[in-house]
Amino acid sequence: MKVVNLKQAILQAWKERWSDYQWAINMKKFFPKGATWDILNLADALLEQAMIGPSPNPLILSYLKYAISSQMVSYSSVLTAISKFDDFSRDLCVQALLDIMDMFCDRLSCHGKAEECIGLCRALLSALHWLLRCTAASAERLREGLEAGTPAAGEKQLAMCLQRLEKTLSSTKNRALLHIAKLEEASSWTAIEHSLLKLGEILANLSNPQLRSQAEQCGTLIRSIPTMLSVHAEQMHKTGFPTVHAVILLEGTMNLTGETQSLVEQLTMVKRMQHIPTPLFVLEIWKACFVGLIESPEGTEELKWTAFTFLKIPQVLVKLKKYSHGDKDFTEDVNCAFEFLLKLTPLLDKADQRCNCDCTNFLLQECGKQGLLSEASVNNLMAKRKADREHAPQQKSGENANIQPNIQLILRAEPTVTNILKTMDADHSKSPEGLLGVLGHMLSGKSLDLLLAAAAATGKLKSFARKFINLNEFTTYGSEESTKPASVRALLFDISFLMLCHVAQTYGSEVILSESRTGAEVPFFETWMQTCMPEEGKILNPDHPCFRPDSTKVESLVALLNNSSEMKLVQMKWHEACLSISAAILEILNAWENGVLAFESIQKITDNIKGKVCSLAVCAVAWLVAHVRMLGLDEREKSLQMIRQLAGPLFSENTLQFYNERVVIMNSILERMCADVLQQTATQIKFPSTGVDTMPYWNLLPPKRPIKEVLTDIFAKVLEKGWVDSRSIHIFDTLLHMGGVYWFCNNLIKELLKETRKEHTLRAVELLYSIFCLDMQQVTLVLLGHILPGLLTDSSKWHSLMDPPGTALAKLAVWCALSSYSSHKGQASTRQKKRHREDIEDYISLFPLDDVQPSKLMRLLSSNEDDANILSSPSDVTSPSLMELPPVTLPPLSTANLFLLISSILGSRTAGPHTQFVQWFMEECVDCLEQGGRGSVLQFMPFTTVSELVKVSAMSSPKVVLAITDLSLPLGRQVAAKAIAAL
Repeated sequence: MKVVNLKQAILQAWKERWSDYQWAINMKKFFPKGATWDILNLADALLEQAMIGPSPNPLILSYLKYAISSQMVSYSSVLTAISKFDDFSRDLCVQALLDIMDMFCDRLSCHGKAEECIGLCRALLSALHWLLRCTAASAERLREGLEAGTPAAGEKQLAMCLQRLEKTLSSTKNRALLHIAKLEEASSWTAIEHSLLKLGEILANLSNPQLRSQAEQCGTLIRSIPTMLSVHAEQMHKTGFPTVHAVILLEGTMNLTGETQSLVEQLTMVKRMQHIPTPLFVLEIWKACFVGLIESPEGTEELKWTAFTFLKIPQVLVKLKKYSHGDKDFTEDVNCAFEFLLKLTPLLDKADQRCNCDCTNFLLQECGKQGLLSEASVNNLMAKRKADREHAPQQKSGENANIQPNIQLILRAEPTVTNILKTMDADHSKSPEGLLGVLGHMLSGKSLDLLLAAAAATGKLKSFARKFINLNEFTTYGSEESTKPASVRALLFDISFLMLCHVAQTYGSEVILSESRTGAEVPFFETWMQTCMPEEGKILNPDHPCFRPDSTKVESLVALLNNSSEMKLVQMKWHEACLSISAAILEILNAWENGVLAFESIQKITDNIKGKVCSLAVCAVAWLVAHVRMLGLDEREKSLQMIRQLAGPLFSENTLQFYNERVVIMNSILERMCADVLQQTATQIKFPSTGVDTMPYWNLLPPKRPIKEVLTDIFAKVLEKGWVDSRSIHIFDTLLHMGGVYWFCNNLIKELLKETRKEHTLRAVELLYSIFCLDMQQVTLVLLGHILPGLLTDSSKWHSLMDPPGTALAKLAVWCALSSYSSHKGQASTRQKKRHREDIEDYISLFPLDDVQPSKLMRLLSSNEDDANILSSPSDVTSPSLMELPPVTLPPLSTANLFLLISSILGSRTAGPHTQFVQWFMEECVDCLEQGGRGSVLQFMPFTTVSELVKVSAMSSPKVVLAITDLSLPLGRQVAAKAIAAL
């Protein structure tokens, strides 16, 4: 008989009662090779014929079962065919279909092309929807049967449906395939959610507790499918988190002006990477703040820490509350954190003693104002702390009982900053005397530092500086003025100039600089600060054109300084005087050295320079510092003598208002300016002291010791303590400046790889990550682009990658890559912008890019899994040397390069600690995933790596595959489906 179509062949087999294997042999004769059985829709045709009557045809069903067992038909085609049946009133047919599903629902697989694997995902989604509808229909019939008094039949079918549902969903592999299908077909998933709701309503009144519990378990499994990547166990056993502690100390000590948002993002990332529970996370932040307060040096640093703790950190927590996705329990977590904090009585007592007040009380009030704690919680916590304080050592001694605590002063300074900003917005020409009164009041005592600390902590310092730059610019020149307005203008110029210098030295010159605007005129102070002001790490050329203005102006200034009894004020162009003073000082120095001027004349000239406006003395010393650097040992004496003369105060009654206050600020500025050059020339200059160390973290390195020894010693001490203190942070920062990023990172990684105890390596990673935050992007460049490739490609170093140090290094590398990538997307922090480093162009010139590498990089990053040409030649699967990698430029590219190296290691035939390291690295990438996302670092992994990774036993889990592929892309979903279906 010549068979016309599939249906006729099935009917002939039924009529002639062929056995299942006879049927299979004859089918292959009727249909020669070419089209596959799935293309001919064999499963569909068999089911259609088997389900014609009220009960299924057992012979045709046996053909289908044989086709499934012998893999004539794919699982996806069978599942699709089953999901088309919708007459749930035919019990025997439904039961037969459930039995067929039972054959394979917990061991689905597909070894075909990626499209076929995606087809399996879609078919499983359709089958799940069918099972839910079937379960709902069975539950409905059971309910009707209960009402009619015949429950047995309905209960049996419902139990069968729930059993198949549970069996299908209990497989992680199936749930992973459904996760991919949900992303492929969002509308089908919505239908499943509706069916689940409907089933829940029907089963709500079910009397059988076992069936109801089984149904609830199935519902939970279905609801867990969209979030199966975001479940992480939090570290409940740990109580200390040194990374959080160090990040807070680093920000409080070195980056008070930093954006609140960037700190929030950094803390959120640390919390996520280390799976820290929210109460312990908030507790660690408060602990770090109190430690910072206690150990901060007296003076400006203490005020900065006070502002950081009581003004900035509450704002950080407000933003963290928003980051917790509307978490209604965040206030409860903050309350819980304070409950823990109150148990740390010695810490709180020490802080109270240092600050001369009840710190916790002020902190609770601020948190209450910001909505971080309820009023009842605030009162309850205050009462507990009050009871504790009664047993504390006596807080106040007679001498400091009347001194107002810094916390009160800072909290009061914050609204004052806003008022001053409003005052500064007014027209300066209308009431300069009134403005001078406000500024004079700011100079008294520690008012200026209080206001600056409050402004810095609340993000208003840049605006504050901008107002003073405008004022300074306004007062540079005045025409047709009498003596009194001229002296007011001179004072306004001087005070604004000194304040801006003080801000630049205390908080960094970035605060002063305006956004670059094309065509706009750069204000005088900005120009002077960028070209003439000495800063740490900035070398000035004393012969630079900026120090050589118009010679006629210089001559007139020299004459004025030498011949007048005091500085003239009327119609004085102060910006020109400041720019001309360097050349004038050079003339005067030359005259002194050549014997034209006597020391008495020099004294008179220096008195004139500092007698009316201190800013002239600052400009003069700025040039002298640059000049002294260029002189030989025996040539420096007179220049240093002149600095001494300019630094001392002038004892005269004929000075302008607020002279003593201005001299205090001037001396603080001069001391910082001269610190570098005085250390290099081994010279001492006694600056008039205010009783407070103006440079508490200056010159911390021990003399005559190699810096590598210092680095290893300080790291060993920090590791032993388990946390980083402010002094150590400054030492690490100095060493980073001095040794360079590669030296710094390489030596610290060597220290990590020496550790052999697991708890020590984990602690070392937490501490190293926080130390690397000093310059995360550059450290990541070196770590991913040079140090790791060097370790992975050199077999003589593989032994150092053994567990536990190898696991720890993998963890550290992932943490750095994640942090660096997120900060690369945003803005670099103020602290990192301060560094003087090569531009990216310099990197490109160091590592020239040849024509082949970029194309290969892009091919590997975006290649299709099914492309047989990728990684097929032997040269592609051997470990490349470091120099074969494309050049390291930015963190994303160095991450991509590392993934290329990982891909080649997995493809090579050599196993060892380096392949184990790759596994740990990928596991950490998966562990640090953002909730519901692939994670920023993994996007740089070539798709070809996925199939190689699943060959590693520890990585061959469906969840890992979902995590390491980019499921937002169709190609990513295909790669994931293919890898999971083959597991």
